[in-house]
Amino acid sequence: MQIRKAKATDSAHLVRFINMAADDLPLHFWRKSVGPEGDPWALGRERAARETGNFSYSNAWLAQIDGEVAACLLGYAAETAPGPIAPDTPPIFVPLLQLEALAPGSWYLNVLATYPQFRGKGLGGALLAHAETVAAKAGHDTISLIAADTHQDALRLYTAKGYLQVAHRPVVKGDWQVDANEWILFTKPLPAV
Repeated sequence: MQIRKAKATDSAHLVRFINMAADDLPLHFWRKSVGPEGDPWALGRERAARETGNFSYSNAWLAQIDGEVAACLLGYAAETAPGPIAPDTPPIFVPLLQLEALAPGSWYLNVLATYPQFRGKGLGGALLAHAETVAAKAGHDTISLIAADTHQDALRLYTAKGYLQVAHRPVVKGDWQVDANEWILFTKPLPAV
């Protein structure tokens, strides 16, 4: 296994991982953004290929097995002083923003996902360890992440690796079809580098 920094040309993989990690919520949002005639995946790829923004390839790392992309980690510094949630924020995102605000200044692990055919090979644990190293080297003393209550394998992994549940918020579904009922914020203190 090799972990490498993502490139703009990896955008097709990145959008699949981003969407997988959030139970099709990104695709749902991209569909609404482009309308019935647009290509939601193209919008996602465009965003992932940008150099700036949270969902940029510049915030992502990919794990490869025998040269084949297998898993993804995407994370960045959380705001140190989160402001109020804008009144025009779609309600579906409000619980996520509320939870993110509870871990100010942490390094926020937004996406950790593995293609189904590569699961069970230790990639999630390896990428978590990589995230912790990146976060500590960037001067963060805490790493945070949010997971859905239906991601049982991920929840077991986070707990086994020392992440603690800090807060919960109900999932706002609206017209988004998802089984999850709760978002869970996890944090883990990091040793100084």
